[in-house]
Amino acid sequence: MFKTVWQDFVAPLLRRPARFQVAALCYRHGETGPEVLLITSLHTHRWILPKGWPKRGFDGGGVAAEEAWEEAGVRASSRPPRRIGRYRYTKRLRGDVPVGTEVDVYAIEVGALRDSYPEEGRRQRRWMTPDGAAEAVDEPDLSALLRRTPDLLAQVTETAGDPA
Repeated sequence: MFKTVWQDFVAPLLRRPARFQVAALCYRHGETGPEVLLITSLHTHRWILPKGWPKRGFDGGGVAAEEAWEEAGVRASSRPPRRIGRYRYTKRLRGDVPVGTEVDVYAIEVGALRDSYPEEGRRQRRWMTPDGAAEAVDEPDLSALLRRTPDLLAQVTETAGDPA
């Protein structure tokens, strides 16, 4: 009977639907290839991409650009944000409740990096190679995406009609 109660009533209550966020993979062209800007999370100080929840009135690229500004001081170049992938991680909500979260990632070429921005002083930011960024993050799916950054960015420029 306990098994039936657990399977039919308790377990479905504990399972939560996946949440959805949007992240900005902020990049620049370095001397040896692309570099990625990572920031620290507010509470655990882990290395992450700027990301946030969808916002009314913004498409995915708009949310990514807004989060890049608020959390990292990034002003995008004239190239529009492009979706380059998705990763999944377990977000911890209040009370340490784990929730599966899907994150769409948009490539944002950095036009300028401002010293004064909304979350200035609350986060660290650092430029890294894609492999260095992949080593720095905790989420395996994000790490795999970061390792593919050079190829993903090459695809973005090809589909935009830019010379490679």
